[in-house]
Amino acid sequence: MSTKDFIEKDYYKVLGVPKDATEAEIKKAYRKLAREFHPDANKGNAKAEERFKEISEANDILGDTKKRKEYDEARTLFGNGGFRPGPGAQGGSFNFDLGDLFGGGAQQGGGQGGGFGGGIGDVFGGLFNRGGPGPGTGTRTQPRRGQDIESEVTLSFTEAVDGATVPLRMSSQAPCKACSGTGDANGTPRVCPTCVGTGQVARGSGGGFSLTDPCPDCKGRGLIAENPCEICKGSGRAKSSRTMQVRIPAGVSDSQRIRLRGKGAPGERGGPAGDLYVVVHVDAHPVFGRKGDNLTVTVPVTFAEAALGGEVKVPTLGGPAVTLKLPPGTPNGRTMRARGKGAVRKDGTRGDLLVTVEVTVPKDVSGKARDALEAYREATAGEDPRAELFQAAKGA
Repeated sequence: MSTKDFIEKDYYKVLGVPKDATEAEIKKAYRKLAREFHPDANKGNAKAEERFKEISEANDILGDTKKRKEYDEARTLFGNGGFRPGPGAQGGSFNFDLGDLFGGGAQQGGGQGGGFGGGIGDVFGGLFNRGGPGPGTGTRTQPRRGQDIESEVTLSFTEAVDGATVPLRMSSQAPCKACSGTGDANGTPRVCPTCVGTGQVARGSGGGFSLTDPCPDCKGRGLIAENPCEICKGSGRAKSSRTMQVRIPAGVSDSQRIRLRGKGAPGERGGPAGDLYVVVHVDAHPVFGRKGDNLTVTVPVTFAEAALGGEVKVPTLGGPAVTLKLPPGTPNGRTMRARGKGAVRKDGTRGDLLVTVEVTVPKDVSGKARDALEAYREATAGEDPRAELFQAAKGA
C-alpha cells in the first residue's frame, strides 16, 4: 500500500460505518460484507473479488486499534490527502517530501530544530513497513510483512462447545526456496538503482510536496535480480502449501471469525508473518440447540407426569443425565434450567441447559388406560378450559 493510498482511501466508507463506530460495529459491518462478497460465494466475479479485497484491507486497518489510531491521525494531519500548512505558511509553497516524513528523515533545509525528525516516522513506520537507511549505510532494503490468510473450518456441535484442534491446509505466498527469497538464481540480487533499495519512489503531486508509490522497476522489493529465478520469476515469492494444527477455543459460535496473530503468510527479508483468520461453521445437533452460552433441549413428558408432577431424566451433552423435578400442573412449553450444563464461557465457566417440556398425546389408547381417561373426563365434565378464551373474545 502506498502512502498516497493510505491517506486518500476512506476505509470507513468502504465498510459503511461512521468515523466514531465502535469495534463491535466495525466487526459486524465487516462480517456482513465479507459474507456477501466472499470469492466462494461469487465464483468468477472479478468485481466481487476486488470488493472483498477492499473490505479486508479496510478491516485490517480499522479492526486494529493501533492501526486505526495511526490512520485517523494521518488523515487528520494531511486533510484526507492534502497537507494542511501551519499558520506561518501564508502564500508560500512547500518543498515537502512525504517519503522523508514517513521514512524518518529531516525536513529539507533544516537541522534538528527545524525538521520533523524521526517522531512521525516512528508512529507510521510500522504501518507502512518502511524505515530510513540504517546507521552508517547508504541504503537498506526493508522487511515486508506477510499477507493475511483467511480459511474456513467446519466443526461438529460438540467440538464447538468443548473446543477442538483441527488441521488446516493453507496455500500462500512465501519466500521462494529455490533462490532463498532473493529472486536471483545465484542468490545475489543487486540494490535497485531507481529507489536505492527503499522499494518506493517519490512523485510530485502538484501541491508543492511529494507522495510515494511502489517503485515500478523493482515492484517495491528494493532489489533487482540480474539472473531471475526460474521458479519465482525474480519476485522472490512462490506459492507454498502447509498444514497447520489450529486450536479452536471452546464455546465458539457459528460464523465466528477467529484471528491467529502471526500464523499467516511468512514475511519477506525478516519481516513479520501476516495473520490467519479462521471462519468457523458449526453443524447442527439432532438433540441439542444453543442460545449464547446456554444449550437447549426439548424433553417429552406424559400427561400424567405434567398433571401430577414427578421426576424426569434429561440428557446432557457429553455427560451423565440429570434429573429434574416436575411440579404438579406443569404446562406444555414450560422451560426449566439445569445449571452448569451448557456451553463453555470465555472465563472457563459453563452456561446452563434450558429444558423445555413437551406434553405428548398418545395416538392409540386402549384397555385400562382408556377406561381411566373416560373416568377422568366424566370427573372433570363441569370444567371448561376455553371459557376464559370466549370471555376475552367478547370483551375485545
